[in-house]
Amino acid sequence: MIGYICRRLLWIAITLFGVSLLTFGMLFAGPTDAAQALSGARAQAASVELLRERLGLDRPVHEQYLTYLGGLVRGDLGESFYFGSPVAEALRERFPATAQLALTIFVLAVALGVPLGVVSAMRRGGVLDRGLMIAGLVAISIPSFLFGLLLLYAFAFRLRLFPVGGYGDPAHLVLPALTVALPWSAWYGIVLRSNMLDAASLDFARTAAAKGVGPWAVAWRHLLPNALLTVVTMLGMDLAGLLTGLALVEYVFGWPGIGWQALQAAQRFDVPMIMGSVLFGALLIGLANLVVDLVYGWLDPRVRIS
Repeated sequence: MIGYICRRLLWIAITLFGVSLLTFGMLFAGPTDAAQALSGARAQAASVELLRERLGLDRPVHEQYLTYLGGLVRGDLGESFYFGSPVAEALRERFPATAQLALTIFVLAVALGVPLGVVSAMRRGGVLDRGLMIAGLVAISIPSFLFGLLLLYAFAFRLRLFPVGGYGDPAHLVLPALTVALPWSAWYGIVLRSNMLDAASLDFARTAAAKGVGPWAVAWRHLLPNALLTVVTMLGMDLAGLLTGLALVEYVFGWPGIGWQALQAAQRFDVPMIMGSVLFGALLIGLANLVVDLVYGWLDPRVRIS
């Protein structure tokens, strides 16, 4: 097990190197000039050139990448061109707000999605099943930013139950969390329902029913653990994505998270902040993959990690 984890961590490091090389190359391969983007469209050429020299953007691209890679090995993600602070510090300051929103969405989506999938599978073809499926498909089909605006209009402007936006009180957390958690819980429920219906036709489920085990006990104790494997993969990737920020949702609700910060950096071609945000997301996705594989071995005894 330890050897497997060490090998996976090594592959994560190799992946981060590839992501950094690809992202850096894409940023400098396009026609956009970082110094011009930071100076503004009406800046004089002399001012733009001075800024380019101050930021080291006048050097060859490969030299800039090697310098960045050397700092990355030491844990230095550079200094943001736009925010004027170290990238690692900026990510660290925004991460608590992002983690608070991400964990709330994750808990709500699981707490709603798992019972939704189980009840739909047990009431297959019934009124409740059809109603849940239709409501879930409608929620999934609406873009997150539009769904967030609808929730804002209904519960903030009309009913005045929650604040319009901001960060701090638990009330500020409700609407942005529901904006993402409701569609995701519907999607988890639909996938889980399908998996449980497939598992219900297998021998172990029929054997448990033949022994006199009740249908709900069969569902929770036998069908659900087998049906969760696919959902666990989705949960791992989605949690990693949540922790890297939800730019549009954070923008709509004025939530000071990593996603909004990365969006601002992209608009101003802030190379160090873009690189730091992308690498942070790649690291979380790699670690999420590792955790999912380990959880697989715990949920399914047939899976052996070697």
